[in-house]
Amino acid sequence: MSARAALVRRRSWSKVTDDAPTHEELLPLVAAAGRVADHGSLRPWRLIELRGHARARLGRAIADAEHKQDPSTKPLRAPLLIAVVSSRRASEKVPGWEQDAVASGVAHMLSLLLDEAGWGVMWRTGHYTRSEPVARMLGLGRHERLLGWLYVGGKPPRAPGKGDGAPRLIDPERFLDVLS
Repeated sequence: MSARAALVRRRSWSKVTDDAPTHEELLPLVAAAGRVADHGSLRPWRLIELRGHARARLGRAIADAEHKQDPSTKPLRAPLLIAVVSSRRASEKVPGWEQDAVASGVAHMLSLLLDEAGWGVMWRTGHYTRSEPVARMLGLGRHERLLGWLYVGGKPPRAPGKGDGAPRLIDPERFLDVLS
């Protein structure tokens, strides 16, 4: 499949099955996603796999961040969560926002690769991504920022007619200005 075809076909899967890629299956996908443009080759990112009990611990951290008693069930919506972390490096050439963009690029590339491999993926965020309880649970350093999670699982069968039509593409004229 061409890169353009993969992009046009991409969609978020808000509901997934309990199947998930193994750690070993993830490794070559992460290696490929790491080829994203990276000014200065800083590699200012890291990913954290959360499976099984780690998802429940994340649910408790989210509840702490939201000052709620009951653990959040959001992390249980997929069998695999991949935390996307911007791990900023000291650099006079590459500002922090650009390093965050690299981490975002890795996450998007990984989501496309997971989709191509047959997995359902959705990037999720929330106000608690910047919270102390969640950062502590994930073991983030002072120079790190959580950008969100890729929720990954199997693609469930789709009802006939649902999402089978042509993808909704943007009107490129609205977003592409021409200077001459």
